[in-house]
Amino acid sequence: MYYQFGNARKASAGFVLATSLALAGGVRGQAPDSLTRSGTASSWATIDRVLGREGKDQPGGVRKYSFPRGDLKVVCGGVALKPALALGSWVAFEGRSKDTMAMGDLVLQEGEVGPVLTKLQQLGVQPTALHNHLLNESPHIMYLHIQARGQATKIAEAIHTALTLTATPLAKPPGAQPNGTFPLDSARIKAALQYAGTINGGVYQVSVPRGEAVRVDGMEVPPSMGVATAINFQPTEAGKAAITGDFVLTANEVGPVLQALRGGGIEVTAVHSHMLTEEPRLFFVHFWADADAVALARTLRGALDRMNVKKATS
Repeated sequence: MYYQFGNARKASAGFVLATSLALAGGVRGQAPDSLTRSGTASSWATIDRVLGREGKDQPGGVRKYSFPRGDLKVVCGGVALKPALALGSWVAFEGRSKDTMAMGDLVLQEGEVGPVLTKLQQLGVQPTALHNHLLNESPHIMYLHIQARGQATKIAEAIHTALTLTATPLAKPPGAQPNGTFPLDSARIKAALQYAGTINGGVYQVSVPRGEAVRVDGMEVPPSMGVATAINFQPTEAGKAAITGDFVLTANEVGPVLQALRGGGIEVTAVHSHMLTEEPRLFFVHFWADADAVALARTLRGALDRMNVKKATS
């Protein structure tokens, strides 16, 4: 179950109105501009200020905040990992008129886990999973998955406070820099996967939503809140790429997907849950390989064929 900020589910109409106005900077007598699927950028100004950066709007009315661990120098399989490949902490908010749902994933060094977990629990954010995503990386990195429901500002304040206990860079990040020439043939990767991706921080990132809706405590969770399959390609050399990410699977899909990945030379690095009360029950399969990027994309496509995913729109 979520921790509840402000007893959101039992809140009186007056409390809900006050919360909505506070979040949107509303005034007396004005209709509340609460965090909703149709909310404007101004609806999120308070959360931007609390977290020290502008979030990015995602499909489904989601606002996502990224905290790349650029302070970490992590090597896996001889590859120096870019933050966009596997070292990006994030939290996403989906606003409703009465309450807000938040989910996220914090990238932590081993010594940061205890203080962060303790602080989050003290401040009402629920840790839902703690585990590895990679194997044999150095230094060893842990991933703490979190969720909360209630007043968005209080959730954001709690997460920011917890992050101050880590070496995560919290200063306002610089504006986006041009990616320049990307050394992988992204058109061929797209053709093999049959899903388009985007280049972010020197990594080609692909997101594949599931075919059915996912709900937590009766609230639908948009794919952009961490319930879409994520596939990331970081160029290494001569058309090769290091790949990692996670497949989001129902129980009956786990075996066939593992077989497809391993049969194509992709290492399975973790199988676990990220949430507590989702419907349908989901399992996350993490993977790793460093080989020809297009050949890996074909293997990944074969794994996608063994699960229920939405068809690509283009």
